[in-house]
Amino acid sequence: MVFLHQVSSRKRPPANAGAAPPGVAFVAPPKIASSSTNIINTATTKRSKTSGKERENEDFILIEKMISLLADAGVTLLNPGGPPCLPSDLHKLCRLLDQRLSSDASLLSDFLSGFNSYTLKPENLRRVLISACRDGSSRSESLVRVLLLVAPLQLKLQQVLLEKLPEYFDVDMSCTASLENDVPRLILNQFRWLDFLVDSEAFTDKLLEVLSICPLRLKKEIIGSLPEIVGDQNNKKLVAALEQMLQEDSAVVVPVLDSFSNLHLDDQLQEQVITISLSCIRNVDAEHVPYLLRFLMLSATPGNVRRIISQIREQLKFVGVPDCRSAHHRKIKGKALADNSEGLILEALRSTLRFKNLLCQEILKELKCLDKAKDHKVIDIWLLMLIHTSGGSLQKGVMKIIKTKIIEGCFKEALFDQCIDGHGDLVRDYFPSFLSWCEYLLACKEQIVREYGIHMYTSLFAEFTDNYSRQEILGALVTHVGSGVGYEVSSALDNMVLLSSKYAEELIPLSAYINGILDYLEGFNIEKLHKVYEVFGYLLLSARSSANSVGSSIANELLMIVRKQVSNPDLKYKKMGLIGTLRTVSCLGNANNSNCPSSSQKTNLEDALELLKASLDSCKSLTLPLIMFYDELIALLENTPLQPKIMEWIGKHVGAFESMFLSDLEGGQLPVEDSYCGLEGELWMNLDGDLSPICLNILPLVSCSTQSTSSLQILPANFLLLSVVERLTNQGSLGGIDALLGCPFLLPSHKYFGGPGWQSLTGKQKQAVCLSLYHATGWIRELLNAFSTQVAGRVNSASQATREEIIAKLLKRLRNLVFLESLLNTSLKLYPVNLPELHLFVEHSEPSFLNKRNHRHNMEKKNEQKKVCERDSSDDKKKQRKKMKAAENSDPNGKLRQPTILDVLRKAGAVTTQEVLNEGSSSLSHTEKSSQHGMYKEKESQHGEHSNETNEPAVVEISAVTKVLNSQRFKFRPLLVDCLSILTFGKNQDSCCADPAAELPLHLYLLQDLHYKLDYLTIPSKQFQLGGLRVPAGLSRVTLCEFVSKIRPLFPSLRKHFDAAFSILKEGAETCQEHWSTQSTSAGNPDIPDLAVSNSLVAGSVVREILCCFSKILNLPDIQTDKAVLSDLLGAFQPVKVPNSLLSSIQPIPSPGNIDYQYCGAYSFFEDVLDSDLSFSFSIASEVLVTLESIMTSVQTSVDKLPEGKGKHTIQGVLPALSKRIGGSAQKLLMHQQEYENLDNGWRNKGEIIQRILQIYLKNSKSTSDPLNELACSILPQVPSGKTKTTQDTLHGFPTLCPATFVVWYRVLHEENLAVLHKLVKEVVLLEKRKADVQHETVKGLLMRLHQSVNVVVSLVNMCRIHDKITVHAMAVKYGGKFVDSFLKVFDFLQTHFRAHNDTIIQLVKELQKATRTIQTLCSEAKGSKQTSITTKIPATKRSLERFLFQVKALLHNTANGCSFWMGNLKHKDLSGQVVSSQLYAEGDDDDNEKPEQMGADDNQAASSEGDGEAAPSA
Repeated sequence: MVFLHQVSSRKRPPANAGAAPPGVAFVAPPKIASSSTNIINTATTKRSKTSGKERENEDFILIEKMISLLADAGVTLLNPGGPPCLPSDLHKLCRLLDQRLSSDASLLSDFLSGFNSYTLKPENLRRVLISACRDGSSRSESLVRVLLLVAPLQLKLQQVLLEKLPEYFDVDMSCTASLENDVPRLILNQFRWLDFLVDSEAFTDKLLEVLSICPLRLKKEIIGSLPEIVGDQNNKKLVAALEQMLQEDSAVVVPVLDSFSNLHLDDQLQEQVITISLSCIRNVDAEHVPYLLRFLMLSATPGNVRRIISQIREQLKFVGVPDCRSAHHRKIKGKALADNSEGLILEALRSTLRFKNLLCQEILKELKCLDKAKDHKVIDIWLLMLIHTSGGSLQKGVMKIIKTKIIEGCFKEALFDQCIDGHGDLVRDYFPSFLSWCEYLLACKEQIVREYGIHMYTSLFAEFTDNYSRQEILGALVTHVGSGVGYEVSSALDNMVLLSSKYAEELIPLSAYINGILDYLEGFNIEKLHKVYEVFGYLLLSARSSANSVGSSIANELLMIVRKQVSNPDLKYKKMGLIGTLRTVSCLGNANNSNCPSSSQKTNLEDALELLKASLDSCKSLTLPLIMFYDELIALLENTPLQPKIMEWIGKHVGAFESMFLSDLEGGQLPVEDSYCGLEGELWMNLDGDLSPICLNILPLVSCSTQSTSSLQILPANFLLLSVVERLTNQGSLGGIDALLGCPFLLPSHKYFGGPGWQSLTGKQKQAVCLSLYHATGWIRELLNAFSTQVAGRVNSASQATREEIIAKLLKRLRNLVFLESLLNTSLKLYPVNLPELHLFVEHSEPSFLNKRNHRHNMEKKNEQKKVCERDSSDDKKKQRKKMKAAENSDPNGKLRQPTILDVLRKAGAVTTQEVLNEGSSSLSHTEKSSQHGMYKEKESQHGEHSNETNEPAVVEISAVTKVLNSQRFKFRPLLVDCLSILTFGKNQDSCCADPAAELPLHLYLLQDLHYKLDYLTIPSKQFQLGGLRVPAGLSRVTLCEFVSKIRPLFPSLRKHFDAAFSILKEGAETCQEHWSTQSTSAGNPDIPDLAVSNSLVAGSVVREILCCFSKILNLPDIQTDKAVLSDLLGAFQPVKVPNSLLSSIQPIPSPGNIDYQYCGAYSFFEDVLDSDLSFSFSIASEVLVTLESIMTSVQTSVDKLPEGKGKHTIQGVLPALSKRIGGSAQKLLMHQQEYENLDNGWRNKGEIIQRILQIYLKNSKSTSDPLNELACSILPQVPSGKTKTTQDTLHGFPTLCPATFVVWYRVLHEENLAVLHKLVKEVVLLEKRKADVQHETVKGLLMRLHQSVNVVVSLVNMCRIHDKITVHAMAVKYGGKFVDSFLKVFDFLQTHFRAHNDTIIQLVKELQKATRTIQTLCSEAKGSKQTSITTKIPATKRSLERFLFQVKALLHNTANGCSFWMGNLKHKDLSGQVVSSQLYAEGDDDDNEKPEQMGADDNQAASSEGDGEAAPSA
């Protein structure tokens, strides 16, 4: 604080000072000794005495004159009883004094001198300042106040009074009892609200002069009274003086602001005042900031509101990082001053925002303009909170801004922490609003927003320790849990898990609120059930260590619930019980919690063992629950260290594996050969030869009772549990059970898989054969899962020889798996079997659908078996196809029919048994088809006489799409991610030459699994309507980051396998036919006579899978954020040399090693592949084009995520060059001519890929409008209609455009033209905002592009006159209506520029009218023929057409440029232009297309049955 130097005034010594009246305490000013007292001599003393007497006489005379003058005017000055007495008529008094003093200047001087002498006594001064007595009334105005209303006296009297103020600067007025004793304030009161000021400038100067030396208390009083004293005559001078005072001492800010508020300032001074106030934000004390903010925000106008808001945000120092010591001080002494001032600041902001909507809107605009995290401050959170608290329509806008800022990364969690942490008292008043924010954020779809909501909930819970607040938080979370929205429920449970892990002990008293989660258990899937029981697990552990009754009650209640659930016979509740039991065991039996005390009678270990035993006993007789118990126990073992006694109990249980599933061998052979269900057994796939001591009893267990079959169902899960226990107890090694990897399987003899052998089997025996193969595949998959951990880097103790041996056996087992699945697929073709489930499918299914799913599934399987048996001839197949088409046509939208399981399987890519033979290999290349056709023809010639009961050749095709098996793939146990490491292993050393074809089927199998895992991670589960049928991917407990880290070593292997497969396709060279059979024999596969391997089919599939996997990996979110992984992926697909033609087209030229160079290299590599593929496979070339597009998408994503700088500019330069090249590649594909016959059928099944290629071509053209115009107006009309039987000649240069693909081209052109129009509309809107800068050429260019777009839609719509397909007509109505609706948005632009471009605009409207008339005709015909696929689109289109009609009318009416406008009803004509015979007209009319300028002249006499109005302008 700045203390002003107080200057003492010179005062005369009081003469004959009288005593104050009794009862009045008055403080006289202190006496100041004269400086002349130090020099005294006799003469001087005599003279001073003489002069003093003379002076007293003069003063007495002057006082008498003053009293006499006042008396003549009716004033009694000397009133012994109190203040002077005034007459009743003060106006008369003022007039009399004015007349006397104005006429005599000497009288005025004597009066002032007498008044000055009289008031030298403090008592007399006080008497004239206080309210005087009036005749016939009580107290009224003071004498001084009346004298100030006398014009000749006013200025001099004001100066006299102001000069007396310094005499009282040193007087302590804090002890005065009333205002009458406070002389300075009495003097100021005389100046307030005077009727006039004689010389305001002089008075203001004098007042400011005195004000500059006043003490702080009096200075504040004067400053606050300035508007009442000075008036509005000297505002500029006052503002400048007050600004100077603020700079000297910020303590006067409040009265200064008060004065500013009460002064009537012009706009210039008001802006100056606001500038002054803004400059004080950082300087004033915290206690004054609320007043300053209130003044600023109340002063806001549309012109200065942006500046005020931005300066407040920038300069206001609000809540910061909390200080632990200050927080401790608050706990001891209550609310601190800082918190109080911050609360007052918030209250000041809230009160102004509530009543001034302009401020709220400007704050929201200001925050929307900020796009960097560093630009946001704590005050932003509070401003949004205050606007939200005020309610009203802006609440939704606030929530949208918060969501957007979180998504963009502008609102970091630390920013919210600064608002909350350590400021509970400040936040408490706004707690409901903060809670509503949390509720909104946790219900959003975006993961990052929900994570922010979780953090907010957690911070609020940590800050507010009172029961009420925490109950509200828990209640809100439970409400989220009960919402039924999957992502919202999952995030709420994540939040509950987080809270229970941190505050378990504090949550125990609030457990009644958490128990509400249990009401929703039936609607949860496995993932959510895990989270629920994890919450209660933390509470249980804390409760058992607590001695209070509440904790004991929670523990007992939870144990009782899980015991009831696990003993329930209903599968739904048993599943809940198993998850709850094992989650409870993970808490009670955790080795890290072994020292935790237990307040119950049993120890934690005893309860854990008891729960495990009870769960196992309840599942022994039930297969699927037992499988689930094993799977959950496996997950528990891998993630939680358990106590030794629990591990011992689990080890004893899995020790029974050998007696249940294995048999001993003697010298690698069965000791006794026996038959099972009449089937001869045989050892298959023995990798250890004579050294193998055991075999797996599959066939004996299949042929036994149902109970034994159930034991085979649990075999994979049981073995995986065994392997996990072995690995945990043997330092990660599986050496104790390595004999299982190479042991043989007891399966039916391979002779049954030939034609005669299969036909000799009964139905039950065929079922046993299929089930044996099925369980063998399940066993091998778990072998791969278990032993791949030994070579995937998870075990470091294994020797190199052991690793090589395991790798060799894994490759052989993978070959066994490929062989068995192909054999099983062929067997299921011949004899469909409903395979048992090897796991309880709960990974994505909701329990409420479980029973419905099983019921529907069983019904579908029964129907499937019946249908398969009925397909005896090709005539039946044709009938079935006709029925399917009829069913589809009966409900074109698919909304009225309940989707079945088979529908879901078809959507997911699976194919049911009855579809296998109906579906052609349309997606294969010409080379692949020829190979497949020759293979089947050869096999038919060799085995034609051995036909089976379904008249199909029993050919086992290795690595072909196992379509029948895929329909039941969801029942298989998944391969884990570790199995993908087999892709990195070298080729089998037993090969006789370097032929990769024999290895490709193995790679293809793993690549297909990788592809599915990537789909699982990228495709939302909501696309699978009945999620329970989705094939498990083995990723239920693997995060995306972990998955990326595990597949990162595969990138070089993907390139190696791609090169090998592509070489086979490109060269087409004959491969060694003995390789597959040699390696198959070494792997123990039996010699099946009808076995075929198509190298071209396998190689093509490998190429496709790698392309798809590359695209999906490239655009994974974690890849985009991890530049090292992205660099590894792109680096694996680099060419030998990047062509200079690509690099030179990019500025700046990319440097080797940079990410932009690697993007160019990968693009160049795949571009070369595309050019090579066109010669032998159009489908693979199409896949390569999609891969090129994914590279461009990745580049764009990288550009969007990079901050501004040189790196972003460098990568951004890659996009134009790649866009130009991919457009050329797409054009090559569209102009590609297939070499094989039946072109129409060849393109028929490629509609989807043609659509994708055409979209890429149009979007990456230099100008989308030009190729659109060419294709729609010149190329597409050359395609004959579907009724034309002539051979299609590709005169237009696009072989991919034919009657079979016409609909695809037609739809894409409509969509792209609509997108072009949307861009034009945006350009028009931006152009309208800056009307002053619009150039003539710019408008002309926009009109030309609009005309092009109109030409396209007119040409496309008029094609309906040639093509009579309902699909084409429906698209014309739909997209035509959308085009017109968008075109309406440019009418303001057309009206603005109509005078300068009237001819162009009129021609534009006339041209578009050609399309609208055709659309009207299409609508009429659709209504008449009841074509529902068209009529559903008519209402929206009709509305757009009507709006278009009246917009044209308004355009021509407003411009009034000599154009006439007629409107009438259309004649009812068909698409050929002929008048419909059912309509009667008064007279014939000419064709409306011949004279467009008279469109409507005769229509006034016509009446259409539809009543559709149409209009036309005429010049």
